[in-house]
Amino acid sequence: MPRYIVTGCYTPSAMKAMIESPGDREAAARAIVEAAGGALESYYLTTGDSDFAIQVTIDDASSLLAGLLATGASGTVSNLKTVRAFTSDEFTAMQKKAGGIAKSYKAPGN
Repeated sequence: MPRYIVTGCYTPSAMKAMIESPGDREAAARAIVEAAGGALESYYLTTGDSDFAIQVTIDDASSLLAGLLATGASGTVSNLKTVRAFTSDEFTAMQKKAGGIAKSYKAPGN
């Protein structure tokens, strides 16, 4: 099943609400991912450019994006970014496939 890494930031209003009423944000992330038809594999609070990172497996990327639209529309998260992630085995298979495809490529000037 395809996997995605989603990162984002909490808005100031979300941070205020979390201070006033602490809660399990992993459970909230799991609920939205499952409502979209996926599975939350991991949830991390992070430092740097993003406040959180989640790993999701889901067959339908458009359903994942719909869930993220709903989350973003809440006004509690911003800067959502989604990337498709691949295992080492998947990447090895891609490299092998690329070897066959490369034979049909003609570089400019050749």
